[in-house]
Amino acid sequence: MSKPFQPISDVINTSSPKHKQQTFSEIYSEPENFLEVEVRNPQTHGLGSNLYTDYEIVCRTNIPAFKKRNSKVRRRYSDFVTFRKILEQETTRVIIPPLPGKILLSSNKFNDINIEKRRQGLEKFLTIVSGHPLLQTGSKTLIEFIQNEKWDPRSAYY
Repeated sequence: MSKPFQPISDVINTSSPKHKQQTFSEIYSEPENFLEVEVRNPQTHGLGSNLYTDYEIVCRTNIPAFKKRNSKVRRRYSDFVTFRKILEQETTRVIIPPLPGKILLSSNKFNDINIEKRRQGLEKFLTIVSGHPLLQTGSKTLIEFIQNEKWDPRSAYY
């Protein structure tokens, strides 16, 4: 003889598993490990053919490998190029993403639209690189680039 009809909800346990209720401080407290990197505030310096733009890198973190919880440094595009080369030499286990391309026409190099596109590209690059767990904990170059105002790329070469 067959069993009497039962609704599917009686057969399958559809209730959600019991979760421990989080406290207010657990919900709104600082995450265990976080790293926020922002590239902002581009400024163009110099005169005539000696113009260049630098960008402010703002870092907020509680990762123990980083020396400072909050930092601000300024970097030029050429610093990013050097930083990327050093990272490629430093590790073979991580694929380092490309930087935004160079601006070829010097007449357009310093207009606001191109500077903003480059800023966005540099921020994307730095967010990807700084978000990699192997680099966060194992790259002194990453930490120095993001946090040291007196970053000297020559000190990274051995």
